[in-house]
Amino acid sequence: MNTAFSTLIRTASHEQHMEAETSTFMSDLLGGGLGVEAYARYTEQLWFVHEALEAGAERLASDPVAGPFIRPELLRRGALERDLTHLRGADWRATLSALPATEAYAARVAECAREWPGGYVAHHYTRYLGDLSGGQIIRGKAEQTWGFARKGDGVRFYVFEDIGNPAAFKRGYRELLDGVRADELERQRIVAECRRAFALNTAVFHALGEEFPLTA
Repeated sequence: MNTAFSTLIRTASHEQHMEAETSTFMSDLLGGGLGVEAYARYTEQLWFVHEALEAGAERLASDPVAGPFIRPELLRRGALERDLTHLRGADWRATLSALPATEAYAARVAECAREWPGGYVAHHYTRYLGDLSGGQIIRGKAEQTWGFARKGDGVRFYVFEDIGNPAAFKRGYRELLDGVRADELERQRIVAECRRAFALNTAVFHALGEEFPLTA
């Protein structure tokens, strides 16, 4: 019972986290085996998830549980839209489409934003801390593989310009998790939702893997 909540979340969801990171699609993408079209398609799916995540942010800003996590320097939707303009052109919205797995993921995020602040925190944590951490590997690989300008259009989603010290920011975020206003039962529910968030993300990777199989 003395384990910090941030540590509990990280260890309890480790298996799901690793499954997402080592999915066939992500391995093929990071290995340079897929073209820029696969990267663009993935970026489209991220837009739907962040649309759901950030649409409810303003309303949750005053919530005692979720409010402390609503930080403007984390918001990614604008950066995603710049990336999609670069990847797809100015009319990117006209061809934007969500995979069924993405629709399920975004719907669950939106549901939590409406009805369950603790669940929203679970999705907030899995997305933003993941993009601030492992997302930097994706950025570097994308720049190397497809020639995007360093931290420029095409990879701006992974560039948190208003976070000068990511390591310090992540420490502060974990302190917020440790102090989250929730009893033990609610904390267990939040941990379970973190696992669900990783599973939903992995389902998107599997769907993308089916759409972009690596040919021998």
